Amino acid sequence: MATFRPVALVLFASCLFAAEPSVDWEKLKPETLRHYQSVVRINTSNPPGNETQAVEYLKKVFDAEGIATQVFTLDAGRGNLVARIKGNGSKRPILVMGHLDTVGIQPEKWPVDPFGAILKDGYIWGRGTTDNKDCVAAGIMLMLQLKRLKVPLDRDVIFLAEAGEESGTRVGIDFMVREHWTEIEAEYALAEGGFVHSENGRVRFVEIAATEKVPRGAKLVATGTSGHGSRPRRDNAVAHLATAVGKISAWEPPMRMNDVTRTFFERLATISPPEEAARYNGLLDPAKRAASQDYFAQMDLQKYSILRTSISPTMLNAGFRANVIPSTAEATLDIRALPDEDMAKFYAEMERVIGDPAIKLVPSPIGRPATPPSRLDTEMFHALERTQRRMYPNAITVPGMVTGATDLAQLRAKGVQAYGIGPRYDEAEFAEHGWHSDVERLAEDSLHGLVQFLWYSVLDVAATK
Repeated sequence: MATFRPVALVLFASCLFAAEPSVDWEKLKPETLRHYQSVVRINTSNPPGNETQAVEYLKKVFDAEGIATQVFTLDAGRGNLVARIKGNGSKRPILVMGHLDTVGIQPEKWPVDPFGAILKDGYIWGRGTTDNKDCVAAGIMLMLQLKRLKVPLDRDVIFLAEAGEESGTRVGIDFMVREHWTEIEAEYALAEGGFVHSENGRVRFVEIAATEKVPRGAKLVATGTSGHGSRPRRDNAVAHLATAVGKISAWEPPMRMNDVTRTFFERLATISPPEEAARYNGLLDPAKRAASQDYFAQMDLQKYSILRTSISPTMLNAGFRANVIPSTAEATLDIRALPDEDMAKFYAEMERVIGDPAIKLVPSPIGRPATPPSRLDTEMFHALERTQRRMYPNAITVPGMVTGATDLAQLRAKGVQAYGIGPRYDEAEFAEHGWHSDVERLAEDSLHGLVQFLWYSVLDVAATK
């Protein structure tokens, strides 16, 4: 028996591999590009959104293939589309998401038509090309191939093209979770937030977002006595506000790592040059921690941000005439909290740092929920690692924490193990042409890579073995 066991294992593995549906990726590229350009050309700037226009396009595509769809709308013109391909039900569903809305534009700053989806120099240019119509196109192609190839599935595969991610989530994910949860309920979810990190044409690592910071803004409101500008006052609201903003800006909240960020830095250290690796490892060494943090604060803001709850003053509002001392002045703070931050204690510490009774701290209404990170030991996370090894064998997978916010937060709050993926970006390229940029664009080969990455990952956990 022992003599034949290795042969049996090899034959068994070969049978599994042979059973995988064969996809002609080159043949699919024109169709992928056509759907991608079509949805980019639909202006879904939010506000007002008008996502229903994109929903109508998707519904027409899926109806032609016999894929069941439903449309759910809270406000007129703000539709959400759900498409489902059924499995045998032996495992719980997997949900794939892409949001249809985009941020607005300033047309005069664009070198091309922002809704032209122009293919130029190997890139598709346009609003939403990276946020998030690349994921929408990948979701379309995933569903089309599952249907056309009649892939046997242990899980239902659900695709949600959602409204209202960029400016208020009431008409999108909040509406779907609150009123139509049974239509999107899943064990796992995949959406935006991750990257395939490339440097000088070489993929270094694939970052899978397993958690995200939580938007928890606030205002500082200073009050004083109004009066003539020619008679300076010690209770000048503008002066008190300026001092408070300066104190908050100079304050560095304590560094705290969770399992995701600790693993992020540990794994990056294994593939980095000695000097860079020393900075990552230095975060775990109390004697070297300050130097590493100072470097990130100056040279790598994303890594600096994931180390702590961050505060950025973003807007000031005070006065109406040059010779009038106003009685009130306000500063808006963009606070991005670590997932487990005790905000009551954090706000209290901010008040202590400011130390001025003339300043009132007013927290903003709570939006997205704070949730624990998704686990790194699930079947889905391991499938994502296997896809990385398949497509980028010289790279590694690292879990990441998104410094912004995504609609995966609402799913994690419902117990879904949710992960962010994304296309390949050159790090320097993304800094200039990524999310919300006035010159937003995506390399065509990155789009096709995302389609393949999503396909292999979903197939791994959903297809019947």
